Amino acid sequence: MDLYTKTCFECSEKITSRYSTSFSMGIRCFEKKFRAPICGIYGFVRFADEIVDTFHDQDKLDLLTRFKKDTYLAIEEGISLNPVLHSFQYVVKKYGIEKSLIDAFLKSMEMDLYNNTYGKEGYDEYIYGSAEVVGLMCLRVFCENDDNLFKSLVEPARSLGSAFQKVNFLRDIKSDFKERGRVYFPGIEFNNFDSKAKLEIEEDIKRDFDLAYEGILRLPKGAKFGVYMAYRYYTKLFDKICKSTIDHVKSDRIRVKDSHKFILLLGSAVKVRLNLI
Repeated sequence: MDLYTKTCFECSEKITSRYSTSFSMGIRCFEKKFRAPICGIYGFVRFADEIVDTFHDQDKLDLLTRFKKDTYLAIEEGISLNPVLHSFQYVVKKYGIEKSLIDAFLKSMEMDLYNNTYGKEGYDEYIYGSAEVVGLMCLRVFCENDDNLFKSLVEPARSLGSAFQKVNFLRDIKSDFKERGRVYFPGIEFNNFDSKAKLEIEEDIKRDFDLAYEGILRLPKGAKFGVYMAYRYYTKLFDKICKSTIDHVKSDRIRVKDSHKFILLLGSAVKVRLNLI
């Protein structure tokens, strides 16, 4: 069983490295004991997201329904022949990840099958389920069953997940609209998206990042570097978006170059090592 579980986690680690160079870079900055569990969470959320975003020639609802059923069955039985779900259930059980977080995440994935626009209430619900709860799952791992520490960091963790997701929405606003017909920001129509609306969204994201940073300072030592690295990457991307014109945001997917990611990595390492954050 140990060999099977180890092999399943290796599958989740491979998924992480293939799908996200920036996220996998951040994971390598964690203390070794945190890397496999975080990959286990990433593999789960990535595959669910793939179902609703990518498999256009398949019955997405049927696939997601089966994925949900298999997820809960894996958690109940403590085993799955799906390596991603086996890794995830192991993390859920070891670190006490609440079913309510999993429920909220899967509900947001299902929302992507039906909703192309959102009001404020639906937007907040989607952000919570698609991003904030993922931050809380990771926080469960970092806190290693210390409930007091977890509770003290819930709001900053939610804010960090929210900021990341909203930056993604801005970065991907063109592809979300052109390829999937979606606009996540409430009250926004792609063709009428203007500089005033962009500035309001940026101010909201800035508030999320400010609260999140206070939580990063209080993370366990083995997790702080990796989370801070992710924070630096996303604030760099956010800064580029803020400095870009509305036409640029609507026509191009703004990125951080790999060479700049490496510089961010080195700078983050120095700051954490010298206790400068």
